[in-house]
Amino acid sequence: MTQLVTRVSGELLAAVDELVEEGTVSSRSEAVRLGLEGLVEKQRRARIGQMIVDGYRRKPQTPEELAWADEATVRMIAEEPW
Repeated sequence: MTQLVTRVSGELLAAVDELVEEGTVSSRSEAVRLGLEGLVEKQRRARIGQMIVDGYRRKPQTPEELAWADEATVRMIAEEPW
C-alpha cells in the first residue's frame, strides 16, 4: 500500500482524533482512507448521473414513454395495501 502524506489544520486533526476516540474509526489513517473513498465514490456517482442526464438530453423520452411510465406508477400505487 502506498503512503500518502498531507497536512491538516489543528481543528480537523482534533475532529479526526475524536472520531478515533469514539471508535467511529480505528485510526487516523482509516479516517483519511474512508474520507478519500467517499470523495472518489461521490465523484464517480456524479459523473454517472451526468452521463444519464446527457443521454436523456440527446434522446428525450417520448410522450408515449412518459404516459406508459405514469400509468405503471398509478397501477403500482393502487396495488399497495395502504
